[in-house]
Amino acid sequence: MTLEQLRIFVAVAEREHMTRAAEALGITQSAASAAIAALEGRHDVPLFHRVGRGIALTWAGHMFLEEARAVLGRAAIAERSLAEYHGLQRGTLRLVASQTIASYWLPARLAQFRHRHPAICVELAIDNSEGAAARVLDGRAELGFVEGMIDHPALAHWKIGEDHMLLLSGQAEEPVDDEWLRRANWIVREKGSGTRSSFEEVLRHRGIDPDALTIAMTLPSNEAVCSAVEAGAGVAVLSELVVRRALAGGHVYKLPLSMPSRPFEALRHKERYRTRAADALIALMKEFA
Repeated sequence: MTLEQLRIFVAVAEREHMTRAAEALGITQSAASAAIAALEGRHDVPLFHRVGRGIALTWAGHMFLEEARAVLGRAAIAERSLAEYHGLQRGTLRLVASQTIASYWLPARLAQFRHRHPAICVELAIDNSEGAAARVLDGRAELGFVEGMIDHPALAHWKIGEDHMLLLSGQAEEPVDDEWLRRANWIVREKGSGTRSSFEEVLRHRGIDPDALTIAMTLPSNEAVCSAVEAGAGVAVLSELVVRRALAGGHVYKLPLSMPSRPFEALRHKERYRTRAADALIALMKEFA
């Protein structure tokens, strides 16, 4: 039994006329007759009385008409659902981003995406860079946004923005040199975070082993690190996006250490299907660049 057979049956039943039903469907009368015969023959149940040159529904035909209409109705809803997903009229876009991106860089872009595509529900998870990559790999998120580069053969990655890292203290300090970096009390993010990885890469370029630093605190969020610096617990390296207000208010001080900008990168699985909603968000981000 096919949907096409059901459509033909309903058309014939509603008109009680084979030729008019065939004309309405744009098929030949023989095709319509064959479809009805296939339904009746498959179940050995007559659906129509053949009275002279006319036809009329049998009792079984009346019962089957109700069910056939219900099936066709559900099929139409299913087809419309796919069309709506294709046309961005419904759907869910699951994202994951590292803390800095999720809190400071991504919200304006998601607000614009929501304005353009109000029927798409966006679900955003926050994880450190390694955790974000893991979520994209196992399919819990369709797109990920991280600080720095994630090198995994199953993940495609590309630059979507950049960030500037600053060395911060709760008070003004003397010029910073390598010996100062080794002696300072450091407040850092947890291992696996993009902020910590970027800072450690700067140290290695200067010939300093990150494991040789004095770690006063390891904290799970950028805001906690900034608050600890304000309280005088030590120094830290954080994104300029994170500390902009604290700097403007004189709560923390920028120390003279030159650091290269770090990229913000998008991640997606190379082999998983990418939805039109994901494509639309990526296109919007290019407009912001």
